[in-house]
Amino acid sequence: MHVLDVTALYAERSGGVRRYLGAKRRWFGRQPGVHHSLLVPRGPGARPGDGVHTLPAAPLPGSGGYRFPLHERPWREAIAALAPDLVEAGDPWIPGHAARYAAQRQGIPAVGFCHSDVPRLLGRRLGRWAAGPVAAWLRRFYAGFDLVLAPSATLTQRLRAMGIEHAHHQPLGVDVALFHPRHGDRAALVARLGLPAPTRLLVYAGRLAREKRLDVLRASMRRLGAPYHLVLVGAERMARIDDRVTTLPFQEAGLARVLASCDALVHAGECETFGLVVLEAMACGLPVVGVEAGAVPELVRPQWGRLAPPGDAAAFAGAVAAVFDADHRALGRTARETAERHHAWRAVFPTLLAHYRRLGVAAPTAALEPVPDGHG
Repeated sequence: MHVLDVTALYAERSGGVRRYLGAKRRWFGRQPGVHHSLLVPRGPGARPGDGVHTLPAAPLPGSGGYRFPLHERPWREAIAALAPDLVEAGDPWIPGHAARYAAQRQGIPAVGFCHSDVPRLLGRRLGRWAAGPVAAWLRRFYAGFDLVLAPSATLTQRLRAMGIEHAHHQPLGVDVALFHPRHGDRAALVARLGLPAPTRLLVYAGRLAREKRLDVLRASMRRLGAPYHLVLVGAERMARIDDRVTTLPFQEAGLARVLASCDALVHAGECETFGLVVLEAMACGLPVVGVEAGAVPELVRPQWGRLAPPGDAAAFAGAVAAVFDADHRALGRTARETAERHHAWRAVFPTLLAHYRRLGVAAPTAALEPVPDGHG
């Protein structure tokens, strides 16, 4: 069985989609009878070789390194030349349209993986008037796919409410070998930041974008005061914003080490369609403080975290304090156990293969055997 993933959402600094596809390539590569390929824009984050195929695409200014294909024909031709048994499209843009067209021409199943709440994202930028037309466009686009997958129950329900009735929930996972408490070095990070040892290190990791509600995080830090300090991972360089906040540069390879060196993850974003960094922090043994919006509440329970109302800095600060009052280390141990038991990629990908099998693709039964996570 040859599975081809096609997407424009793949760049040097891209987040959950890139990590999903990287884990998928490693896991599928260990499965007998399964071959996996990837077709993505050419750029610093993707070079051809070892099953990775690239096509030229124009840089998208201000996007953090994403590239946007301008012509559909090269993508159609590349998909046809690769001759997959199933194609999965990770976006509704030109690669997604090419995947749908090629699948119909070749008579193979097409799966659309909806990683983003596109109507809500565009609605926030263009105004509320855009949400309806965008939803209608998305409904027409996904009508050409045999199956639509979404990473959270929240997004799955939104897609079905738009009339995309063949949408199904397919959660993402986490590499529990890479994201592990043993990779942390708290003393080294505290020293690097120039902070006293008793500091309570809070960490946010992701794009430093407006919709991530960093304003809530910073306002909550002013309320919390000493000994709390916030580390924002995802900036261009290390910088001390004020006496309570420090930025660190984006670091794909070092993210696990930074997370495991902190005391708790904080995430005030209200529009997450999954929140992969929540699972990564949990796997590193961190409790999580999030908000009661988007898909994050699906991942956070009182046994390993707290939730606050969205947009409320005072309540968010109270939730952070509550985590430490409840023994953040004990919550973190439960978070790690939960991630390892229920959210490891080895527990997630067999479900994905089962989706493929229901489309008539010959995924061998042996491929459903679990394989340990990790890069080895």
